[in-house]
Amino acid sequence: MSSLDWIRFMGGLAALIFGAELLVRGASRLAAAFRISPLVIGLTVVAFGTSAPELAVSLRSAAVGQADLAVGNVVGSNIFNVLFILGLAALIAPLRVDRKLVRLDVPLMVVLSGGVWILALDQQLSRLEGCFLVVGILLYTAFQLWHGRWEEQPPEAVSSNGPTRAPSRWIAGLLAIGGLVLLVLGSRWLVDGAVLIARAFGIGERVIGLTLVAAGTSLPEVATSLIAAFRGERDIAVGNVIGSNLFNLLAVLGSAAAFSANGLQVSPEALAFDLPFMVVVAIVSLPIFFSGLEIDRLEGALFLAAWVAYTVMLYRGTVASPWPVAGPLLAAAFLLAGFQWQRRSSLQRS
Repeated sequence: MSSLDWIRFMGGLAALIFGAELLVRGASRLAAAFRISPLVIGLTVVAFGTSAPELAVSLRSAAVGQADLAVGNVVGSNIFNVLFILGLAALIAPLRVDRKLVRLDVPLMVVLSGGVWILALDQQLSRLEGCFLVVGILLYTAFQLWHGRWEEQPPEAVSSNGPTRAPSRWIAGLLAIGGLVLLVLGSRWLVDGAVLIARAFGIGERVIGLTLVAAGTSLPEVATSLIAAFRGERDIAVGNVIGSNLFNLLAVLGSAAAFSANGLQVSPEALAFDLPFMVVVAIVSLPIFFSGLEIDRLEGALFLAAWVAYTVMLYRGTVASPWPVAGPLLAAAFLLAGFQWQRRSSLQRS
């Protein structure tokens, strides 16, 4: 392994982050210029933008036959998003959970996580199954467009300054195109560098995808959620993570499978360890989010501790089952949720 491998990896990571930032800025301005509501911008444009690095990396990995990296990137990102990002953001400030997330989006994340695990039981996600997932994100986006049809339009969209609107659209379009170009280049450098580093250290592509690449491609979500928590926009921090996870499962994993010549092969280790843990993390979110519609600091600390334990287990490679971490996580989450629900109920009665 040479220093060029690390330069390639870090350069790819920087290009992904900067490209995602440009894409989000450009796409958001285009959406506002074309009178798309703030709700739809948040649930679709921002979710796509922060998940664009995962999409670029998984498509690149699938194209060059590195299925473990493609699958591990999605599964690892979804685990990282909930346990690390929400855990860290909740330690900064307790996070509000929008009621709509508990009623629709979080249950949908649980169902989709389990559904992907079931689809992969034959050790592959076929092209047909990938197309099915891609259709799912189109339906979800269409529903959000329909649901947000009465949302108040952003001020930029209703401005009467006709002469200044066209140049702003051109600038927004150029920003979005530049972001996409950086995402393509960055994904190539990141994947190539990650594979070479993994081989030099004797670490499998699956583990690298679940940890190093997953954390790197999730940096836009980290920045968005932490900034939202610092600014007091705590419901945005949660919505960003859930929206990104849904996009990862449907658009990223679906596209990688659909555009692969023979679909995506899923390793036995991923079936026995990674996918079940992703499902458990999704299930744990529901009681934590539902109890008082808030994630407090104690629950955030639980999420972070679970992510650390999971990562240690991956790199040790001595445990074939996720349940030494998943079991205590489930039990602690339901106990904490029950305690918080009872405490808040007693406070409301008094």
